Amino acid sequence: MTVPTKGARGTARPAPTSPQPPTTPSHPLRVAIIGGGPGGLYAAALLKRLDPTREITVWERNAPDDTFGFGVVLSDETLGGIEHADPAVYEAMQNDFVRWDDIDIVHRGARHTSGGHGFAALGRKRLLEILHDRCRDLGVELRFRTEALDPAGLADTYDLVIAADGVNSATREAYAHVFRPHVATHHCRYIWLAADFAFDAFRFEIAETEHGVMQLHGYPYAADASTVIVEMREEVWQAAGFAELDEQGSVDRCAKIFADALRGRPLKSNKSAWTTFRTVVNEHWSHGNVVLLGDAAHTAHFSIGSGTKLAVEDALALAACLDEQPDIASALSAYEEERKPVVASTQRAARASLEWFENLGLYLDQPPLQFAFNLLTRSRRVTHDNLRLRDAGFTGAVERDFGCPTGTPPMFTPFRLRGLTLRNRVVVSPMDMYSATDGVPGDFHLVHLGSRALGGAGLVMTEMVCVSPEGRITPGCTGLYTGRQADSWKRVVQFVHTQAPGTAIGVQLGHSGRKGSTKLMWEGMDEPLDDGNWPLVAASPIPYKPDSQIPRELSRSQLTDIREQFTSAAWRAARAGFDLLELHCAHGYLLSGFLSPLTNRRTDAYGGTLEKRLRFPLEVFDAVRNVWPEERPMTVRISATDWAEGGTGADDAVEIARAFAAHGADAIDVSTGQVVADERPEFGRSYQTPYADRIRRTTGLPVIAVGAISSWDDVNSLILAGRTDLCALARPHLYDPNWTLHAAAEQGYDGPGVVWPDPYRAGSRRPQTGRTDAPKPRLTLGT
Repeated sequence: MTVPTKGARGTARPAPTSPQPPTTPSHPLRVAIIGGGPGGLYAAALLKRLDPTREITVWERNAPDDTFGFGVVLSDETLGGIEHADPAVYEAMQNDFVRWDDIDIVHRGARHTSGGHGFAALGRKRLLEILHDRCRDLGVELRFRTEALDPAGLADTYDLVIAADGVNSATREAYAHVFRPHVATHHCRYIWLAADFAFDAFRFEIAETEHGVMQLHGYPYAADASTVIVEMREEVWQAAGFAELDEQGSVDRCAKIFADALRGRPLKSNKSAWTTFRTVVNEHWSHGNVVLLGDAAHTAHFSIGSGTKLAVEDALALAACLDEQPDIASALSAYEEERKPVVASTQRAARASLEWFENLGLYLDQPPLQFAFNLLTRSRRVTHDNLRLRDAGFTGAVERDFGCPTGTPPMFTPFRLRGLTLRNRVVVSPMDMYSATDGVPGDFHLVHLGSRALGGAGLVMTEMVCVSPEGRITPGCTGLYTGRQADSWKRVVQFVHTQAPGTAIGVQLGHSGRKGSTKLMWEGMDEPLDDGNWPLVAASPIPYKPDSQIPRELSRSQLTDIREQFTSAAWRAARAGFDLLELHCAHGYLLSGFLSPLTNRRTDAYGGTLEKRLRFPLEVFDAVRNVWPEERPMTVRISATDWAEGGTGADDAVEIARAFAAHGADAIDVSTGQVVADERPEFGRSYQTPYADRIRRTTGLPVIAVGAISSWDDVNSLILAGRTDLCALARPHLYDPNWTLHAAAEQGYDGPGVVWPDPYRAGSRRPQTGRTDAPKPRLTLGT
């Protein structure tokens, strides 16, 4: 029998038939649970406690005291749910908890401690003992060293089958055509070990070896024991010779590498093996009367301590739904509806944490305090403001080391690009308004951009301004191909410089390429015009969507013409007084279309290798840079990934950024996608930031991060962690033109990083919304 990895309790054999449709039985509910891990056992206990007449059986193929991990960490939120649902289990666990508040980060001989985090842990074996005892007390039948029947067989016999059979779930695989699992394998190897003493904090220790970087994750789970996880990238694991070592050899080698953290003491194993983490996602969690729970349904990387937590919370939700809903089908539907969004959020955080550790080598040269802050905020769940509440002393030290003046949040520190100094790190991202007539920006653009300049951002960007009539996306797009357009832009620029002194305004120049001649966004985004279409051009004759117009492949002479259109527009932009110019090489527009292999199928000097695909965008950049004033900065917006197989990816983005930097780009504005219509983006909070972070750490080039950055806390966190230099926000500025001013007010900041216009200063304090000092009742009188 194959020994499963930690948390893997696969017990079921492939099912030959489908489970029965869930029905409401006339007899007491009969429940079969496959897998005796914490999630399955806790579900059994809860279901039996809620209704003692239920017949509940748990199958576990291993012995009662078999476990493949050491310690379990649970959050206060999870513990609160356990206490409310089953005080007996909570009380038994509480007697064995080890609690601590600190996190230690040890790197290059420096140890930094952050407090106020609040952890609780206990031994995994002890947790199983508590749950075994509780199940027996309640009358749950536990069958150890016993293979379960196949899921279909159980489904025929029982009213409900709960598959808690772990990451290697045979139940999930038996019905893969329904559950539709996606399993992603990642780039690090790790091993679960234990030490015979208790760390006094959650400890992260970094070892830079001759073979590469390795990391230790350690935490206490008993008065005399700690879990120790050693992790490294696959190539480091291979180079260090771990592939040739047996179990004890690996244990001894890890103890030697991390001897300082372990105080020279040995490590111990428990059938420990090196493994690669796999993220499990299922489209559906139930099929008939069979439902997935815990690692069978989902996994989240151990670096955020979520595996047992999620399984226990699944059990709580499933038991509650079965108690609340009128029938099993409704209960399973409600369970999935309740848990999937919560799990998806946790998985996004876990994925961010996992990828941070996979790319740990990028951060080794950060200043020690910033490195520690970066590690603590890696999942985006711990933020600058959150960390300041937990440990103001630590956060203040990071801010001082970063260069924040006293009382100044990171977002309100200045930043210099060439001859332009921005007074804060907030950028109003380019947003197409589709409200121009014949390419001329009018009163709408004056009010739109002017109001956001008055709102306090350090830099306000125009929408994509098109370099020719044929380069427009829609008939409502602005341009810079006529003197009248330039004069109207000059009016906007002068308003910003006069009425919002200290705010810079930048212009983004672009050409629509194959994505042009479409309707206004609210009339049908990317849909061809019903009439009045103009011919499209692109790197290759590939339509954006099946019903889109087919563009003509640009000839060499046409490339020259378009390059001249860009330089003419840049010259007009300089005359209009713009402070910064951005070249739009993202989102599938013309220059982006040259960069992506999915949209550039040329066989001449402008297609093929990345170097050749870069050729025309770089020619345009050079031509624009030659007419753009030397002291004014130029940035380039790129799509760092196409979110599509065979398209541009993170490695390509680094090389694209390097190429533009070599030609004089002052910063890279890092967006993603919108290059092909069948993209599959992975949305989430600040989901594009890792691409900016990687470019910044790899090339040393300043970057602008964009994409679902919605709070001032996010901006402070990203800036202070060194993941970006500037943050560009779009939708938040549509919701609130004064977003930056309000961010300052909410943080109690009043300094040079943001200035309230004199007419607005009376509104610099949040208005009161109602009385909050009413006397509270002293007595409650009965009737």
